[in-house]
Amino acid sequence: MSTKSVLAAVFLISMGIIFGVVLVSSFKGVDFSFAGEDVKLGAQQTSVKPNSTLQALNEAFHNVGKTVTPSVVFVTVEMSGGQDSESDSQQDPGQFFHRFFGPDFKFDMPKRGPEVGSGSGVIITSNGYILTNNHVVANTKKNGIKVQLADTREFKAKLVGTDKYTDLAVIKIDAENLPVAALGNSDDVEVGHIVFAIGAPLGLKSTMTQGIVSALGRDIGIIGDEYRIENFIQTDAAVNPGNSGGPLVNINGEVIGINSAIATTNARYQGYSFAIPLNLAKRVATDIIKYGKFRRGFLGVQIKDVDAVYAKAAGLDKKRGVWVESVTKDAAGEKAGVEDGDIILSVDGKEVNTVQTLQTAIASKHPGESVSLQIWRHKKEITKNVTLGSRDEKEETVAVHDNNENNESDAAVESERAVEVKVIGVTVKPIDSKIKKRYDVDKGVLVAEIEDMSPAQERGLRKGDIVTDMGDQKVSTPDQFEKSIKKLKPGDAIMLRVKGENKVMRFVPIEIPK
Repeated sequence: MSTKSVLAAVFLISMGIIFGVVLVSSFKGVDFSFAGEDVKLGAQQTSVKPNSTLQALNEAFHNVGKTVTPSVVFVTVEMSGGQDSESDSQQDPGQFFHRFFGPDFKFDMPKRGPEVGSGSGVIITSNGYILTNNHVVANTKKNGIKVQLADTREFKAKLVGTDKYTDLAVIKIDAENLPVAALGNSDDVEVGHIVFAIGAPLGLKSTMTQGIVSALGRDIGIIGDEYRIENFIQTDAAVNPGNSGGPLVNINGEVIGINSAIATTNARYQGYSFAIPLNLAKRVATDIIKYGKFRRGFLGVQIKDVDAVYAKAAGLDKKRGVWVESVTKDAAGEKAGVEDGDIILSVDGKEVNTVQTLQTAIASKHPGESVSLQIWRHKKEITKNVTLGSRDEKEETVAVHDNNENNESDAAVESERAVEVKVIGVTVKPIDSKIKKRYDVDKGVLVAEIEDMSPAQERGLRKGDIVTDMGDQKVSTPDQFEKSIKKLKPGDAIMLRVKGENKVMRFVPIEIPK
């Protein structure tokens, strides 16, 4: 063997020995005790003792989701370009309250092409009627609504009808033996109740979130029409774009609301969401299925909330009821004897303490149905039975919002003496025949001046108003007005009946400063 071959052999043997040493040292300390045995990971049992209450709660939540989710659908819509969509994607991004479509919504202003959005819905009949929001399906193209069931089956849906004043709609798919949601009683809902929102937020189908009812009777002004009915259930269950039209559910797995809007500054969930009460939704859906539209009862009054000063001026023991600002001529309310200045305390025995609850109570009845109104009038309770009219008769039940602008009166008031009543910050003058004719009144005093930040201004009295009544008494002169105010003690309140330059009569309660 040559010298080179010997050296090469020695080198290879040396390298082998070195590699073997390194390899053996690498395994030093390795435990091979599990060789041939099963590997067992984790502790044999938890150190937490079973809690029957938590186990029951866990199982109850699971049962709600398992029961309700099959009846919740994913809705996609295609709208024609150039039409007004009610998606929040086209609203001012700084707007606090939002309706919403899902993340698939596309809006291209320059092209004005097809817009696609998504939402949720809940199956309410086994043959395919589905309840959702009006803003989810409004302005859709023909054959532009598609529904996907929880079992992933897909159907084209037709639009049965909508009601923009409640933001509700019904669509229909051609299917039978569908899973139907149990419908609960939203009148039984109370603040603090546990609720669940189920839908397709952000495109995540069959998503369930949990929270509590955080408030009732919310009017957030999102529908944007004076005839709107907003009596939302407010919750902190997480609701996001795509949840619109899906159900809000109670612990019994019953639908008690239809999710419709969120309070947000970024068009995403930030803590509060709003659902339409199920009792109203049931009435709207039933009418749409039977008649193609919502047949809404009308009382024919303008109304506003009662605050503490109103209550005190009217002689109520506490803030309650809804104030009748005016009654529409020949409407259902007037025919039944409802008068300006009445406070409606209840409808069919159920208290109504906000404009929203009264509007909902009346709208939940059909034209021709009768309601019993408990009314506070002249410090006594009376009952009036009213047969409701219809919207077609131009009757209205409208919430009134105060306008505190100072309107200058251009009337030339011929007076011998104006009276300044400093305690409430107002100066009044007598009225002449020209003003009586102009305002269509036979008595009263003219509000000539209003002091800034005064009790009169803060309560909505305006320059140019005519005060016709103070409490139950007519007022004819400035002296009479002043004496009536001087009779009151600090903390007392008095109700003024006034007529503005628009010839609309209204009530202004004023509290004497302490």
